Amino acid sequence: MTNDNELDAPQRVGLPSFLRRSLLITGALVVAVVVAWAAITIAAPHRFSGTVLQAPDPAPSMLGLTRDDGSALDLASFQGEVLLVYFGYLSCPDACPTTLSNVASARRRLGSAGDRVRLLMISVDPERDSLAEIGEYARSFDDGFVGATGDHAALDRVAAQYGIFFARGADLGSEYAVDHTATLMGIDAEGHLRIIWPAGIDVDRLVADLEELL
Repeated sequence: MTNDNELDAPQRVGLPSFLRRSLLITGALVVAVVVAWAAITIAAPHRFSGTVLQAPDPAPSMLGLTRDDGSALDLASFQGEVLLVYFGYLSCPDACPTTLSNVASARRRLGSAGDRVRLLMISVDPERDSLAEIGEYARSFDDGFVGATGDHAALDRVAAQYGIFFARGADLGSEYAVDHTATLMGIDAEGHLRIIWPAGIDVDRLVADLEELL
């Protein structure tokens, strides 16, 4: 006989076996997808925002150029640091101050690691830009920036080695513009030319790239 307690007890109904299998398979697939996504995210190489030189050579010499302190410009003095190189001029109305400002912002964002990042601004307008003025201009953006220039023969040679074009442009009344390539170049801590960023590189992307180079 069946007593009243047995009649009142809730009846437990198990899931059909095909449904249990489906749930187990679905759960396993979800776990596999999550694990695969995590593995890809961790293993994925950093994607630089500039043109990366796949087989970087030592950065070309800057023989003939002079630093703003009057000493000969020697890239070996930056060994152990990431050196950003920019060719511009002090009267540049837009590209030059924007680039230097972005680099200064990126350097601050890097915190203490930013101490290992330097910027070298090379003036391609030596007639108007004295060494003292170049240094003062560069350090008005960041104390860690360095200025340099040279005579036109040295500038022509060095600029050509770095793929930089510059030439006197249109006269603007008593002044004149200088047309120039506005790319920013990165030399790694071992002295290899590693990357070329386009003009107007975004600060966030520059920070990410510098973190990878450091």
